[in-house]
Amino acid sequence: MALPPQDERTLPAVVLRDVDQRPLEHALAEMQTLVEHHGHIIVVCSSAAPTAVRRRLHTLRSLLESDRIALFRPDLPPLATAVLARQLRQLASCDISPGVLASAGRLLVHYIHAGALLNSVARLDRVPVGLTSHAKSWLPGSQFGVLAHPEPRLVRITPEAALPGPEFATRMLVARGQLQSDWVTGTLAPSWKAQGLREVPLPAESPGWWGTGKLIEFCSYLPDLPVLYQLVASVRRGNCHWCGIDVIGDRCVFCSAGPPDPAGPPRAQLESRTAVG
Repeated sequence: MALPPQDERTLPAVVLRDVDQRPLEHALAEMQTLVEHHGHIIVVCSSAAPTAVRRRLHTLRSLLESDRIALFRPDLPPLATAVLARQLRQLASCDISPGVLASAGRLLVHYIHAGALLNSVARLDRVPVGLTSHAKSWLPGSQFGVLAHPEPRLVRITPEAALPGPEFATRMLVARGQLQSDWVTGTLAPSWKAQGLREVPLPAESPGWWGTGKLIEFCSYLPDLPVLYQLVASVRRGNCHWCGIDVIGDRCVFCSAGPPDPAGPPRAQLESRTAVG
């Protein structure tokens, strides 16, 4: 799901529709055109996406033999994944190199709080659920507040029910499924001191991720571009020892190279020796 722009600087998203169902040559031509036009591509893939989608994305990257395609699959619910993709679209308007921008996704994940209000946890397998909660989920009228990220938490909705929220200023997005309740907007959002609340359509993958269509999904996040930019700019950067691109962290999101092996030279040295020879 591509969320609407957060501000006038937010770059538009390119949605790879039915990438696993279209003929391979069509998807390949689309990806090649995107790489040639933009230079580098960051593909944000939901963890709820079918296995066939993930396989097709890896196939496209492999066939293009390109280190300019980063595949990022954050362990987040669908709405939070859409929020993270929009944050990267915001940052893409700044003077940030492709490697740092792609690496920023792993940093921004830590500042997202995501969960849902569910009518049942009987089919929930993304968050640990005890036997007592499973049993109570069969009682008529039961509802559960579930926090999936950053720390899994599950509570049965009562007047005293609460979920731990962010310790910094955030806004909240709410996506309603087939569940009627004002607990998220009337109780949770005020307790989290959300500085703004907006409703968006429920992502198509949400019922499958949460195990029920009777839900209200929510996500709190950092909305302002200056704050996002400062977070990314304050982190130490390095160079990938294999492809040479600027990165944050110890693993390149484009060529997937990890920390250098002290026993072997980087690719740049190998290519230099080959050229000399």
